[in-house]
Amino acid sequence: MLAAIGIEEVIVADGRRSALRWGLGVLCLLLLAMAAVAAWGWVHYQRFADAPAASGETAASLRIERGDGFATVLGRLREAGIDAGHDIEWRLLARHMDAAGRLKVGEYALDPGLTPRELLQRMRDGRVVQYRVTLVEGWNFRQVRAALAAADPLEHETTGMDDAALMAALDQPGQHPEGRFLPETYLYQRGDSDLDVLRRAHAAMVQALAQAWESRAADVPLKTADDALVLASIVEKETGQAHERPQIAGVFARRLRQGMLLQTDPTVIYGMGSSYDGNIRRRHLTTDTPYNTYTRAGLPPTPIAMPGRAALQAAVNPAPGDALYFVSRNDGSHIFSATYAEHRAAVDCYQRKRCPATPAATPAQAPEGALRR
Repeated sequence: MLAAIGIEEVIVADGRRSALRWGLGVLCLLLLAMAAVAAWGWVHYQRFADAPAASGETAASLRIERGDGFATVLGRLREAGIDAGHDIEWRLLARHMDAAGRLKVGEYALDPGLTPRELLQRMRDGRVVQYRVTLVEGWNFRQVRAALAAADPLEHETTGMDDAALMAALDQPGQHPEGRFLPETYLYQRGDSDLDVLRRAHAAMVQALAQAWESRAADVPLKTADDALVLASIVEKETGQAHERPQIAGVFARRLRQGMLLQTDPTVIYGMGSSYDGNIRRRHLTTDTPYNTYTRAGLPPTPIAMPGRAALQAAVNPAPGDALYFVSRNDGSHIFSATYAEHRAAVDCYQRKRCPATPAATPAQAPEGALRR
């Protein structure tokens, strides 16, 4: 009887061990299958993250608006032609990159070949599409406003504002706008306005003018930084040759010291306003306006254009010398003269085409010195 019981216990124990082995085998198979599925999923996920996000054409860009959640952004991506991966893969990747709740407002380029990882990184870091608008040295404020009005997709808040209202909107009430904006290339993004660009350009000019004024020569004949801005605007309009700016400034500095009239055409032209037709005539030189430096002594009341940094530096650090006149060679450069006789000879040669026959008498060999008339 006891032997039978023992045999039965052995059989039960063997059965339990067999069941356990079978169970363990099944579990191992399940684990292996799960591991295989996980490995396949990981490989597939990695391929999704680093493969092109679109199989065909896409929109040029995508905008994220304030308040958009990840689901909304993902929906816009699909509408824009981004068809890679399942939504769950996008969510996993965004979570892995810590991007899901940190997408920045703005416009993002959808470049060909862009991967989901690169796209989410752009949106997480706020690397938005940048546009640019260039304010050119020597432009007047009318030209500045025209350039900003033509800039796209810049928002145009100043449409309908006159210059006074515009300056008030920039928190500069009563300030004349001419010359108050630094000519440079400014980057902006969709949603920015012309006032945003002007505010930055104004601040840049304030800083550049302060730096120039701080570095001025001890004997410069200017009383204020605003005087330097006015003179720099004249220098900017008188020459396009960078190396000539200090020489041009030197002529005007010596004239100011000696109480001579500046007699510079660009100021006369500015004073003529819209009546200027491209030609300046003798009657224009004798018609008095606040900007006619043939009829009024000293500097004009405001700048006449936007001077660049080099013109600002030239105005406060004019080149030494004895030139009081200059005349154009008609190639962008000038002949500088110390005496009126030399200047008349230079005018005859380069403006009236009546150069002396002998090289020794040509104005080009006159003493280095520099005005136009």
